[in-house]
Amino acid sequence: MSAASVLERPTLILNRNWQPVNVASVARSLVMLWNESARVVDPDDFRLYTWSDWAKLRPREGEPFLQAVTFRLRVPEVLALTRYDRPRETTVTFSRRNIFKRDHATCQYCGARPGSQELTIDHVIPRSQGGSSRWDNCVLACVPCNARKANRTPEQAGMKLLRRPFRPSWKPLYASNGIRIASWSKFLSEAYWNVALDP
Repeated sequence: MSAASVLERPTLILNRNWQPVNVASVARSLVMLWNESARVVDPDDFRLYTWSDWAKLRPREGEPFLQAVTFRLRVPEVLALTRYDRPRETTVTFSRRNIFKRDHATCQYCGARPGSQELTIDHVIPRSQGGSSRWDNCVLACVPCNARKANRTPEQAGMKLLRRPFRPSWKPLYASNGIRIASWSKFLSEAYWNVALDP
């Protein structure tokens, strides 16, 4: 794994009450650790580490690391802020990847899960009828359902949505670029952790 890709890996950021408030890149999290605005949380024993303490630890077998001149630095997966940062409302970027996460890679008309290559983004109200590309008008549809619906609304096509499209609430997994970090499950509720991570 290249140093650049390691630096782009996600790190879960917790506030002082250990509530998830953000996801940062490893590069950003190391700056926070160096500036003493955060401490690394060891997910095994929940111990907190400063920069100097963390730099003394050696990477475990198979664990990602950064190569410095004289040592290898373990990649932090979870940080806790040293100052209080209350949970804040963060918007989820409207994107293909996030629609897949919201809809759990499932056709919203028939419930099929054929894989990302066989799923398309469907405009509930077609663009030809004034529909726009936004959270409350786009859903995943399998190729057969999309072809059947064509340039019609679900009502016009005699089809029913499994659930109405909505703007999802921000969860750390929406910011993780599809990388699933196992240690995060100790800090996230079941609802966070069960978000689908398909593309």
